Amino acid sequence: MTQELRPDRAETTLKQLARTTLLASLTCLAALLPGLATAQNGYPTKPIRVIVPFAAGSTTDIIARAIADKMGTSMGQALIIENRGGASGTIGQQAVATAAPDGYTVMIHSSSHTVSPSTFAKLPFDTVHDFAGVTPISTLPNALVISPSKNIKTLPQLLAAARAKPGSMNFASAGQGSATHLNAEKFKLAAKIDATNIPFKGSGEAVTEVLSGRVDYYFSPIAPVIGQIKEGQLLALAVGSPKRAAALPDVPTTTEAGVPGSEFNFWIGMMAPAKTPRDIVNRLHDEVVKALATPEVKERFLKLGADAWTLKPEQFDAYIKDEITSNAQLVKAAGLAVQQ
Repeated sequence: MTQELRPDRAETTLKQLARTTLLASLTCLAALLPGLATAQNGYPTKPIRVIVPFAAGSTTDIIARAIADKMGTSMGQALIIENRGGASGTIGQQAVATAAPDGYTVMIHSSSHTVSPSTFAKLPFDTVHDFAGVTPISTLPNALVISPSKNIKTLPQLLAAARAKPGSMNFASAGQGSATHLNAEKFKLAAKIDATNIPFKGSGEAVTEVLSGRVDYYFSPIAPVIGQIKEGQLLALAVGSPKRAAALPDVPTTTEAGVPGSEFNFWIGMMAPAKTPRDIVNRLHDEVVKALATPEVKERFLKLGADAWTLKPEQFDAYIKDEITSNAQLVKAAGLAVQQ
């Protein structure tokens, strides 16, 4: 026989059930929306660490610093650049992949990010799943630069010298498997020449070696070499981009200079650790876009030869995934050794 509850007890039971249901709902909501409290608490409440996986003075570093001040002013907290160079950027990548996904550690990296999965046999992180794309920041043409002491003034002359003594010429890169390395390999394949990669920790070291004449040429981002080019310390024989660079309008593309199929898209972008709350990722995206729109950053980019480029976070994630696939094909075609 079913025992009926007294009205007062029934009311108490219903209230307890309601409280339990509400508590469970709030618990689920907190689990599903970990960034809600962060957003309401006024992110950011402390400085943001920006890891650049290349040395100070590298192109990625220069672009990072160009927008960090403006973002910091807008967000009310400083963005502090921390250079973690070495191992083609993978040291800095690992630091970000294992950082707390709270919005206080982000990475500004180059398209080398999409190369390392193909040039390293094993990485201590997953390039796709351990990072959340925020947005690209810029694209920059790479300029093929050479020391005037080499007595080579045009790209056809460089190709003639390389073909006259196959295997005798070398080129610098900002690390094995870096974007500058891939640009040079794509050029080498398209031009059908034989040259050896000499990897360095970043553009700064690479430029120094080319200036000295110890290394023959370098597909350098324009930012760290624009001064030397204008002063005549380096010669720009061509740019590796699909179109001419605004900063070097008289320098032909490698395709225009006689090497079709050699164009390369070099980009720099911001990423965060995976599982960073979506509202924080979106906030960072919006702040990058805002910084790029300021007259100061526009002027700085013009001098650097950089073009602003942004995507929504989900679009950037998709772009990165697609480029990992295309770079894997390039690495295989170039016969690059995989680092163990």
